[in-house]
Amino acid sequence: MFTGIIQEVGVVKRLERTGSLYVFEVGCAAIPKEAVIGDSVAVNGVCLTVTNKTKGSLRFDVMAETVRTSGLGKVSAGDAVNLEGSLKAGGTIGGHFVLGHVDCVGTVTDTGKKGDDVVMEISYAARFAPLAVEKGSIAVDGASLTIGMAGADSLAVYLIPHTLKATTLGSKRRGDTVNLEFDIIGKYIARSAALGGGGSITEDFLRSRGF
Repeated sequence: MFTGIIQEVGVVKRLERTGSLYVFEVGCAAIPKEAVIGDSVAVNGVCLTVTNKTKGSLRFDVMAETVRTSGLGKVSAGDAVNLEGSLKAGGTIGGHFVLGHVDCVGTVTDTGKKGDDVVMEISYAARFAPLAVEKGSIAVDGASLTIGMAGADSLAVYLIPHTLKATTLGSKRRGDTVNLEFDIIGKYIARSAALGGGGSITEDFLRSRGF
C-alpha cells in the first residue's frame, strides 16, 4: 500500500522483454537505500516488486499484462518516472490510500495556468465516471491529487508548484497518457451499491479492510 506522496523521480535505464516478462530497470538515488529485494515500489503508480538492486538502481520483473494495461507500455529508456516506496507500519499517510493497482489509462486533454497552479484535464473511459467525485482523491501516475471537476468521461486536477517540481506531472502535455487509480473507498461504495447494498458501508466494514 502507498499514500501517493512521490518520494523521488527516477530515470528508466532499460525496459525490455525476456520471455513472458519485461525487465524494467530504474535509476534512482534515495529509494534503493531503503528497499530490499521483495519490497513493493510504485512506479508511475504501478505496484512492482523489487527483484534486484544496486547502489543507484532498482530492477523489476513486470508481467506483459501489467505493461499492456498501464502506461508502462509507453515508457522508454531515458524517461522520468514517479517513485514511491510502500507504506511502513506507523508511517505518515500524507495523501490517501493508494494500492498501486491502476484502473485505467487516461489522456491529458488540456493544461492551463490558474495563478501559480496548473489545471490538468484528463479524459478516461466513461464507465469509471461513478468513481470520480469532486473534492475526492485520485492517484495520477502515482501522485495523490484532489479532483477539482468530475465530468462524464473526464476530470480536472490542480497541480501546485511543489507537485510540478517533485513529480513528472509538470512535463505532461496534451495527448500524453497517465495512469489513473480511483479512491479505493469509492470503489467499495460503488460495488456495494451495484449489488444492492448501498447502505452496508459502515465504520466496521471499512475498519475490517484496513481503513
